[in-house]
Amino acid sequence: MPQAIGHEEAWQAVTLSAKAIKTIDSIGVEAAVARIRARRGIWSMSDARFEAGLAWARVWAKEHGSSLAAPARASAGGYAIGTWLSELRAAAQVPAGEPGALAPERQAALEEIDPWWCPSWPIVWQRAYSVARIWWLESDGRVDWAQLPGETVFEGEQLGRWVVAQRAGWPGLEADQQDLLTAIGIEADPELIAAKAAAEAKPKVSRADRFQQGLTALAAFVEREGHARGPRPHREPLEVVVAGPAGEESVEVVHVGLGAFMNNTKARRAKLTPGQLAQLAEQGVEWA
Repeated sequence: MPQAIGHEEAWQAVTLSAKAIKTIDSIGVEAAVARIRARRGIWSMSDARFEAGLAWARVWAKEHGSSLAAPARASAGGYAIGTWLSELRAAAQVPAGEPGALAPERQAALEEIDPWWCPSWPIVWQRAYSVARIWWLESDGRVDWAQLPGETVFEGEQLGRWVVAQRAGWPGLEADQQDLLTAIGIEADPELIAAKAAAEAKPKVSRADRFQQGLTALAAFVEREGHARGPRPHREPLEVVVAGPAGEESVEVVHVGLGAFMNNTKARRAKLTPGQLAQLAEQGVEWA
């Protein structure tokens, strides 16, 4: 329950009188809930708490594009709306009829505010979508998402990166997610989808392989420069053999962040094997 009243409309939404609203600070939250029960003929404390939370949910949705995808720590007028919604989403996952399951009438009340308040996909996706929708609405529906800069940030969300991720990861989205995106003009990008598939097809590099790759880059740097003190921003070009989807091999040039490799390896030196330390020492790394 809220510790203080920041939006009288939230309490008015549960039909408290003006006099009751003014006296909430003095009578306390529990007494306020009791007042709700008396006014609405609700004899369950749980129902009264839900009604109060629902009122704050309406306040939140009104201020956030009709969405209830609030962060876990979000608050509205001092009310922990994020926690309240998180707990209800957890209850919605409990099979009907079992202890702790969300009552159908409560679910219906929340869906009346936001049909996607409890999606089957991660709530962080729904939150980012709601931000994209606000952007679209504020642009009167005239948005060329393909031209949106990747570094675009809006309402605290990395909107540009998120849009690219949706257009590239379209095949992995649920049908309802695709429908939501299509409704605001975001569509699949065949080129991005192909690039993502190609990147995922490449074999994963193990930590041992990354160490060996960094060591090889270090050896090339030492041979050329005569010392192992590579600046942190330095990236050493290195030819590596990679296997294609059909098993064919090809040579690619990768740029190894040598400075980052040295700093990270030093931070992990307690976990390095004696052999790895010896290899570093051979290249003139003093701390090894």
